[in-house]
Amino acid sequence: MKYVNIACVLLMLLFAGVQYNDPDGFLWAAIYLVPAMWAGIMAFRPHLIQNTLPFGLLGLSVAAELIGVLYYWPTTPGFWRQDVWWATETAREGMGIMIAAGVILIALATAIRARAAAHKAG
Repeated sequence: MKYVNIACVLLMLLFAGVQYNDPDGFLWAAIYLVPAMWAGIMAFRPHLIQNTLPFGLLGLSVAAELIGVLYYWPTTPGFWRQDVWWATETAREGMGIMIAAGVILIALATAIRARAAAHKAG
């Protein structure tokens, strides 16, 4: 899972990086950097998630991303088609937050697995 989380970090950093010319770019950079941070922690410092507080913060971050998915879900018909999302910002935003939610769910799954292994070992 380490390499999956590293790939997720790179993807989210790329997403955050291309927000430079967006009017609400700071918001979207934050939406992408939060999952990047958690994926980075799970890739390079998974022991940090063993305590209750960081694990709870990860849970809150997951909840925030999932609420964001509900809020930003694209209402444009066929939003997944390239000709639609290429021309419609709300479709791109909705798909972007879906990807961010997927990344943070991967980090959560990694955290749960790491906590279970630590509990079993100790």
